[in-house]
Amino acid sequence: MDELHPERTELRVPYRDIDMHGRMHTAAYIEHAEEALARFWQYRPEVANEPAYVVRKVGCTFYRGLRNGETADLVVRAAKIGGKSIGFNVAVQSGNQIAAEVELLWTAVHRVSGEPAPLPEATRDWLFSFLD
Repeated sequence: MDELHPERTELRVPYRDIDMHGRMHTAAYIEHAEEALARFWQYRPEVANEPAYVVRKVGCTFYRGLRNGETADLVVRAAKIGGKSIGFNVAVQSGNQIAAEVELLWTAVHRVSGEPAPLPEATRDWLFSFLD
């Protein structure tokens, strides 16, 4: 992980993610985007009584299929920062082309009740430096 750029993750497409047409499985784009987002999230500021975060929505737009062994960069950006939710966009780039964009929406919830909770101010401030 690069502490200077926690929003960036490099991927070399593994053979296990290749479909019968020689391109990466559609679900693999979402899996790798979630892994990149999890790495990125490790760099958020520590917050007392931090809420839990649940995925509310996932979507993917495909532009071109990645192939076995191809290298791609995954770039996480905050697309929307709400009072209780965060929208992320993960761009999957190979060379100077975008292969896919994965959109994820997280909602903050109280750890015990599961009810929606406000985003901590420190987390919101940190996310603004990664706003698209």
